[in-house]
Amino acid sequence: MKWKDIRNNRWVRIIANKYTLVLLAFSFWMLFLDSNSWLIHRELDLEIEDLNKNREYYLNEISGDQAIMENLNDSLELEKFARREYFMKRDNEEIFIIEYKEAEE
Repeated sequence: MKWKDIRNNRWVRIIANKYTLVLLAFSFWMLFLDSNSWLIHRELDLEIEDLNKNREYYLNEISGDQAIMENLNDSLELEKFARREYFMKRDNEEIFIIEYKEAEE
């Protein structure tokens, strides 16, 4: 094939058109090189998804903690919580803490 035959090919003429080349260069620039490129937008979208998952987790934790705090208004529940979490005791009691070792497999 000679150079004239290649230049007269329909697809080569379309691709070699200056408007097509400018459009391809502009598209490449906007998709990959620009500060607002598709790659950066994709990365930011993934970060937003992670932050929304964290937000849901912490909202669930807050609602659980609020339920615990409402239960602590009762003096018996407050005593039970203090014994369980902080190993508190009454003056005439003794506390034995038993720790179990998990079996190694």
